[in-house]
Amino acid sequence: MSKPIVAIVGRPNVGKSTLFNALAGANIAIVKDTPGVTRDRIYADVEWLNINFTLIDTGGIEPDSSDVILAQMRDQAQIAIDTSDVILFMVDCKQGLVDSDAKVADMLRRSHKPVVLVVNKVDDFSRDMADVYEFYNLGIGDPQPICASNKLGVGDMLDKVVAYFDTDALDEAEDERPRIAIVGKPNVGKSSLINKLLGEKRLIVSEIAGTTRDAVDTAVKWDGKEYVFIDTAGLRRKSRVKEELERYSIIRTVTAVERADVVVIMIDAIEGVTEQDAKIAGIAHDRGKGIVIAVNKWDAIEKDDKTVYKYRDDIRSVLSYMPYAEILFISAETGQRLPKLFELIDMVIANQNMRVSTGVLNEIMAEAVALQQPPSDKGKRLKLYYITQVSVKPPTFVVFVNDKQLMHFSYMRYLENKIRDTFGFKGTALKFIVRERKDKEK
Repeated sequence: MSKPIVAIVGRPNVGKSTLFNALAGANIAIVKDTPGVTRDRIYADVEWLNINFTLIDTGGIEPDSSDVILAQMRDQAQIAIDTSDVILFMVDCKQGLVDSDAKVADMLRRSHKPVVLVVNKVDDFSRDMADVYEFYNLGIGDPQPICASNKLGVGDMLDKVVAYFDTDALDEAEDERPRIAIVGKPNVGKSSLINKLLGEKRLIVSEIAGTTRDAVDTAVKWDGKEYVFIDTAGLRRKSRVKEELERYSIIRTVTAVERADVVVIMIDAIEGVTEQDAKIAGIAHDRGKGIVIAVNKWDAIEKDDKTVYKYRDDIRSVLSYMPYAEILFISAETGQRLPKLFELIDMVIANQNMRVSTGVLNEIMAEAVALQQPPSDKGKRLKLYYITQVSVKPPTFVVFVNDKQLMHFSYMRYLENKIRDTFGFKGTALKFIVRERKDKEK
């Protein structure tokens, strides 16, 4: 199942970004004492009590503002509210209850979503609780006092948040059908591809970039087998974003990728591969998903005998961190090579679930060590004792060594390449965990 989504909402400058950074464990959001600094939503993966969820930081809500930016921020916060499973509604203890808080509370009440009312900037719980009680007047539940800047009360707040999650849904058996996320920049042809696969115009297709606002699940039957395709809102460079709503698409992409087995990254053949494509692909790569790169609108390109090779080289250069990804040239409009797309999806899924016996893995490792001696530092040489596969999706291996510090990135890549030479693992990342084992434990 996909991770629950928790959105932090509230008026500008009540400390949403400070709390977001405290929970994310890094200074991801800009924190500045000026209302309206956080204009785009930013996401992070958070874990509490062994439960993982996606946290969204939003721009502040000014219910009646005529300022264009603040009005757009209100719209994007509304989308965060609509998409989230639980809402963290943050207010400011030092400023006290203001009229805008009541209007935001009305907005949240209409959403019918679980709300945790968080009263921030409570520096001293014994001294400030009288001010906290004032927020009962919002009629939206018990106020939870915290101080985001020094993490006071954050644990109790998170307990209340995760209590709202549907643990049965989190634990239930996965749908066995392969789930395929279609991601890419706006107007690259994601919806057109799914419509072609369905043989009907199920999704809206428009020349206006950003038509698809929501992630949509569509069942597609191909050659007797059923797949679930997840269409997502396209991503675009921030400098080209005219409408704040489209900034939310990155959350859509992250959540769609989380739910997918295989991610099809669509690239516009006319535009060529871009830095933005690399950022989109990075979301799937970081999460260890199976990946197919589909170069769309291939029918619109004038070709000679070198065109395919040039495109492949360009893609491999920009997406150099994922040389394992499969590349396919298609046309969503004409249906060119769509049967091949399903062949690649099936192959990638098989590779994502491939298991290799421990004995064979250790034979490959022994041969690799014999062909290229492990690195050494200050007279101490790396020793590789043992390798075993511990999980799939993505295939994950644990390597036992004498000293983790000696396992250089380049030697790990060499070992990965030796495993790939034998088993292929096309279309999927491989994950390696290095653990130390002393000579006497060997």
